[in-house]
Amino acid sequence: MSASVINGKVFADNLRNQLSEIVSKLKKPHAVQPTLAVLLVGNDPASKVYVKNKIKLTNEVGMQSRHIRLPEESSEASILEHVRALNEDEDIDGIPVQLPLPREVNSDRVIVEINPSTDVDGLTEVSAGRFVLGASGLRPCTPTGCVMLAEDALGELSGKHCVIIGRSILVGKPAALLFLEQNRTVTIAHSRTMNLEAECKRANILVAAVGRAEMVKSSWVKDGACVIDVGINRVPNPDKLGKTKLVGDVDYQDAAQNAGSITPVPDGVGPMTISCLLHNTLIAAHNRRSIDLPPSLKDV
Repeated sequence: MSASVINGKVFADNLRNQLSEIVSKLKKPHAVQPTLAVLLVGNDPASKVYVKNKIKLTNEVGMQSRHIRLPEESSEASILEHVRALNEDEDIDGIPVQLPLPREVNSDRVIVEINPSTDVDGLTEVSAGRFVLGASGLRPCTPTGCVMLAEDALGELSGKHCVIIGRSILVGKPAALLFLEQNRTVTIAHSRTMNLEAECKRANILVAAVGRAEMVKSSWVKDGACVIDVGINRVPNPDKLGKTKLVGDVDYQDAAQNAGSITPVPDGVGPMTISCLLHNTLIAAHNRRSIDLPPSLKDV
């Protein structure tokens, strides 16, 4: 069997095109231009690249972007002060705080300060509580992208068995809840799971979010399963001495022998995260102004 490739980059591009149309409709009758304010603390190279991409894609869909850049040595009190100032700005619809923050800063205390109505990363306690209760709200971006890609690959997912490897608060747990919301049967597996390989082999949908390079082999994958690889690991590149390459948590070439469909790394789940962030920002912009969500935004 040769797996079909789930192209997250193409899907994310199409999603942003849909969002761009909704933004243009918001501008005309409502005179609203949704605004995303990204707070970056420090000089982490990966974070700077990610924030740059957020700003670029925010502008491309017709939203406004703001970039608040604070030095590495900023105190926790100063960061909290900036978050509170953003909360008070009625024009701002989304406030993502770029993680990781400097080690001296308690990330949880910063995140909890974000107004839940602008919590487009879906990380505050209020957002998490609404999520667990099944109430409407802003959902975490990367897990949302996983569900979208699985639905695009398989169509109707109701009743299918989904196994998620990894129980992190950022991906594993929220992904489980999102798949459960859509009537899937969900198993969360992790490092202490007995017979992990056999457990994964039962899955119609296998989501790998464990942070171990190429851990999932073809023997872990049920014939015809949909494999969603969330992992991003940098390993030595045997073809280029002294260089590295990106690989996922799934051994792509090996697992593709059994899988029916599979996401590559890069260009799989990764591109979906920012697009889902913009999706959340649009939802927030509507909700904060009591404007009805268009059906196309609800369905994405």
